[in-house]
Amino acid sequence: MHDMFFLTIIWSGVYLSHFLASKTKLTPVLYFLAFGSLMVNMGVLPEESTEFIRGFSEIGIILIMFALGFEEDTLRFIKGIKRSWGIALFGALAPFAAAYFISFYFWQDAKLALMCGLAMTATAVSLTMVSLKSEKLHGSAAATGIMTSAILDDIASLVAVAILVPLATGESDISALSILTVIGKAVAFFFFIVMLELLIFPHDSKLSLFHKIPILRNFGVKQFISFGDGSQSALAVLLIALVISMIAFEFGFHPAVGAYMAGLIVKQDYFRLHDDSKVDRYTQTREVVDSVAFSWIGPVFFVELGTKIVLDPSILVNVIPQVITLTIAIFVVQILSASIAARFTGSYAWHESILIGLGMLGRAELAFVVMDIGYVQNSILTTDAFYTLMVTAFMLNVAVPISIKIWKPYFEGGKQLKIKLGGREHFLSKVINLK
Repeated sequence: MHDMFFLTIIWSGVYLSHFLASKTKLTPVLYFLAFGSLMVNMGVLPEESTEFIRGFSEIGIILIMFALGFEEDTLRFIKGIKRSWGIALFGALAPFAAAYFISFYFWQDAKLALMCGLAMTATAVSLTMVSLKSEKLHGSAAATGIMTSAILDDIASLVAVAILVPLATGESDISALSILTVIGKAVAFFFFIVMLELLIFPHDSKLSLFHKIPILRNFGVKQFISFGDGSQSALAVLLIALVISMIAFEFGFHPAVGAYMAGLIVKQDYFRLHDDSKVDRYTQTREVVDSVAFSWIGPVFFVELGTKIVLDPSILVNVIPQVITLTIAIFVVQILSASIAARFTGSYAWHESILIGLGMLGRAELAFVVMDIGYVQNSILTTDAFYTLMVTAFMLNVAVPISIKIWKPYFEGGKQLKIKLGGREHFLSKVINLK
């Protein structure tokens, strides 16, 4: 019964969060995180989530990422990857360096600083994409830039964790084989996705293979979805999402990455079951997916994430200088590095580049994995360092929906940035060709 009680509390918070979000015009993600933190510090929700709630939240983030990929255009995504290498590279190096040197300054421990740098490297793209969706910006080119950069960032972070964590824990030395293994898994996974896209999913294709072997046209995803005249199409696509998520996990990625890729390669054409069909199965399926992802299952992930913030007043007072310094440093260098990289390596306009910089602020899954490795499993992080990272991650996560909300009117052109020089107002958007 404990699991049912906890789920009841979480869903009550989700409902309340949606209500407050509608009244304040802020994204509900902000309230999901705050509610989770409030409940765990009041003792209503446990500090260590039950296996059921952890599994439920894991399904939630998989559904969210699948739903976001389901809405994305594949060709635009591929084009976005070509523009995003610089954002991923500089958007990861800058916060890593900032966290490393600040941590070393406060605690004078190279291994501890290394773990802090790793924890502050990867972006929590799920938080950003949900925040963008709530502001109706998830279909923009900047949103695609954030998503593609975050996936590249995720790959790089996995490589870094695989290489640097054994060094920090003293378990092993860096070897060419370990590096090649991680990179090889990443390449193999994306090759697998390409094969799904080109050979397994299509019911028809321009590839000569489909003309030489016409029977292949009878075994695509369209036939899988069309079972029962498409009445089980929602179940079919969610099953695809879970299967590819598990495969992604086996390749070393977070399951959410696999879910997004699954949504990306499931096309609207696959739902055109019959030319004379009066039922729009694509729209119907999308409504079901959006409902479970954004209304009642997906939000559990963010509430559960909020429960990671357990506030101990005595420790918090001790780490106020560290938290303020690290939060401000990551906030500034992340926005600057990602925005400048987006502008000059990805050729995004300034209004898009700044949104990308803001969208790269979140810290979640990998950050908490690194914290667990460094604090719980190996005692590399001190209690003060752990709380500093935990509160900083929370503050950065809270900053994501707020900063996107603030930047939206400038992004859409409804407002212009102004500065006063010599008693006269200058429109900054004109000076830097903002839009």
